Amino acid sequence: MNYFPIVLHKNKRGNPPAGPSNAYQNLEKTSVLQETRTFNETPVNARKCIHILTKILYLINQGEQLVPREATDCFFAMTKLFQSKDVVLRRMVYLGIKELSSIAEDVIIVTSSLTKDMTGKEDLYRAAAIRALCSITDNTMLQAVERYMKQCIVDKNAAVSCAALVSSLRLASTAGDVVKRWANEAQEALNSDNIMVQYHALGLLYHIRKSDRLAVSKLVNKLTRGSLKSPYAVCMLIRIACKLIEEEDVPSEELSDSPLFTFIESCLRHKSEMVIYEAAHAIVNLKNTNPRMLSPAFSILQLFCSSPKATLRFAAVRTLNKVAMTHPAAVTTCNLDLEGLITDSNRSVATLAITTLLKTGAESSVERLMKQISTFVAEISDEFKVVVVQAICALCTKYPRKHTVLMNFLSGMLREEGGLEYKTSIVDTIITIIEENVDAKESGLSHLCEFIEDCEHVSLAVRILHLLGKEGPFAATPSKYIRFIYNRVILESPIVRAAAVTAMAQFGASCPALLSNILVLLGRCQMDPDDEVRDRATYYLSILNSKRPELYKNYIIERENCSLALLEKSLVEHLNGDLETRFDISIVPKAAIVKPVIANDVMLVTSSAPRPPKITREEESAARLAQLPGIQVLGPIHRSTAPIQLTESETEYTVQCIKHIFGQHVVFQFDCLNTLSDQFLENVRVELTLPEGFTARAVIPCPKLPYNELQTTFVIVEFPPDAASSIATFGATLRFVVKDCDPNTGEPDSDEGYDDEYMLEDLELTVADQIQKTKKNNFQVAWDAADSEEWLQAEDTFVLSAVTTLQDAVNTIVKILGLGAANLSEKVPEGTHLHTLLCSGSFRGGAEVLVRAKLALSEGVTLNLTVRSTDQDVAELITAAIG
Repeated sequence: MNYFPIVLHKNKRGNPPAGPSNAYQNLEKTSVLQETRTFNETPVNARKCIHILTKILYLINQGEQLVPREATDCFFAMTKLFQSKDVVLRRMVYLGIKELSSIAEDVIIVTSSLTKDMTGKEDLYRAAAIRALCSITDNTMLQAVERYMKQCIVDKNAAVSCAALVSSLRLASTAGDVVKRWANEAQEALNSDNIMVQYHALGLLYHIRKSDRLAVSKLVNKLTRGSLKSPYAVCMLIRIACKLIEEEDVPSEELSDSPLFTFIESCLRHKSEMVIYEAAHAIVNLKNTNPRMLSPAFSILQLFCSSPKATLRFAAVRTLNKVAMTHPAAVTTCNLDLEGLITDSNRSVATLAITTLLKTGAESSVERLMKQISTFVAEISDEFKVVVVQAICALCTKYPRKHTVLMNFLSGMLREEGGLEYKTSIVDTIITIIEENVDAKESGLSHLCEFIEDCEHVSLAVRILHLLGKEGPFAATPSKYIRFIYNRVILESPIVRAAAVTAMAQFGASCPALLSNILVLLGRCQMDPDDEVRDRATYYLSILNSKRPELYKNYIIERENCSLALLEKSLVEHLNGDLETRFDISIVPKAAIVKPVIANDVMLVTSSAPRPPKITREEESAARLAQLPGIQVLGPIHRSTAPIQLTESETEYTVQCIKHIFGQHVVFQFDCLNTLSDQFLENVRVELTLPEGFTARAVIPCPKLPYNELQTTFVIVEFPPDAASSIATFGATLRFVVKDCDPNTGEPDSDEGYDDEYMLEDLELTVADQIQKTKKNNFQVAWDAADSEEWLQAEDTFVLSAVTTLQDAVNTIVKILGLGAANLSEKVPEGTHLHTLLCSGSFRGGAEVLVRAKLALSEGVTLNLTVRSTDQDVAELITAAIG
């Protein structure tokens, strides 16, 4: 780690200022690089050169980019400093070499100097020289210093041995075969009395043997019977033992007799608190455990909760927070200790304690918990408040009947001062509650309406107006929301005014009783000074004045969700192409909305780096597919499936498949990995055995497949003309040309090779693969509208013998059909014997699908399935999929 001085500058009166300042904060790269000329002076001014090297290291650590020419000039100037015998300067030179080794050219020129220092008698030089040498060494040069590295690994000086072990571990990723030959030396270092040497030696030994399961088992069994002196090494051994237990998947009745579990349990009685915590953390995170096994570990964590050391309290409460949802009963026994931590002086500990209580608290204790944390929340910073809000969201999902208490608490937090991220988390939570709990809709919308009256964040105001337009028209008294929306047109910025116009139009389209009033308000909006607001008002007025419900539905109520990233890409391509042809928006995929995953970040570490936007699989695949020749003629991509494995993970060749569904075609993407280091594959492709009706249009092979590189081959297949035949199973064979190669270089030994093949698992194309989920804002309105001549209906009754509960039946239906559930119908209330599942989606080619599944539980589960679609074949296909 590099340290840079913080100095106190005195003012004119000679008194120091209130706080420290950084002496290097205003450095300029050009002037610092010019100062490197000082390195050429004779004799070397060590103090001055150390100062200049510190500046260079500071600039690099602050993210300043050096071009190769600058880095090379600086590097070669730095090599002149080897003539100085100053110890501090020499160690600064080593740091400089490490930092510049990846940028500068011809860095191997200092190899001999570093090797000399590495094998010299000055211990202060040796460890740093090893690290610098390994940073500039490549595979071809490593064998020249291999003898020295082996000697350093078993060196009596702990710093030298640690440096050699850590550098070996880093080299293992690029020169694994060479480092494997150092296993005997690492084994010898494992017997060292120094705790850090022992720890690093175990890390290197595990890395060398991790691909050999038997060797790892022997290593762990040997060490668990012995006594490692290093607590760090014992912690690592516990982690390795846990990994072996998880891989073996030992059932709970046999786990207690496992030697590995016995070792982990014995570590609960270790003299080091670090090891005790690691063992407890490992046990509570194992899969196949029972309450008897967990009890000692939770007792340790409970004990740590009352420790005087803040680190132990934080570690214990963080672990309890993490496992609160998997072992709620065990964590509940610690609730009394957790309540005592709510007032802890360390805010990280207090926040984790309260979020854990919110996860495990009983329904009867919700009010008491809210009172306890009301004063606590006011004293913590925004990043901690966000974590509390996320825990409240989870609690409301768990106890929906307590939505009134929780919603009132959230609305109070919403009125307090806070930043955008904090307010966004509260709004997200309220919106989630509204979407998941019908009873909470009215109060949630009212709280949000009050919030936008004084909302200073444009993005939140726009989002709430969008929600009001979507949910407000279907509330008990939709007219009461119009005032809040129109106030935004009068008082807010153009962006918010435009969103308000759209929200009002949705009320006009969905509520005939309010249409005349909405038309008057939209007419006033045509006088707005902003062109976007005027254009929207005119656009919606034109549609609403047409009195045509189908226009309301397609252009106001259920606007298609177009992928913005792919729309932008298509528009750029259109502008760069032939402008005489009209732009066709139908070529842009109608991607589903991707909800951001709300993660309870129990580490409570915030980052100022912007989060990448969430994208759909279709957007992710579009750029890759665009490179395929002739892909444009297939039209817009309808759906991309999740990857499925066609081989076992331990085989010599691994293949996974992603299915990209288009209107009349499917593109099979095969991601292939060669795990044999002595083979180089060429002309890699997958040969499919096509069922009747399918036609292969193109096979795009992968030209080369080197060792351990993921490469892709594609097969384009046309669907049969009738939808019923599109459900099929494909045989698959991986074919390629094999060439023997040198494992170290990866280059083929000769140009000659031989043809070979590898059988893959069969590949299925299902109904769910061909359906893109959609979410209807109001399913009943859409279902009633589908009762027309344009829509066709299929109906059938089934007995689901494979399931025993309504929830299992719902999960099975959603999985088979691949449709999106509406109105939270995918969740079956407890204790009910009747349930209705409502789903919607779109089949490839654009056919819309609505499904109503009535379920009844008696001796088994009986299903009455009604499918409405704009295509009769699709409706019959979906009905047949259940049977």
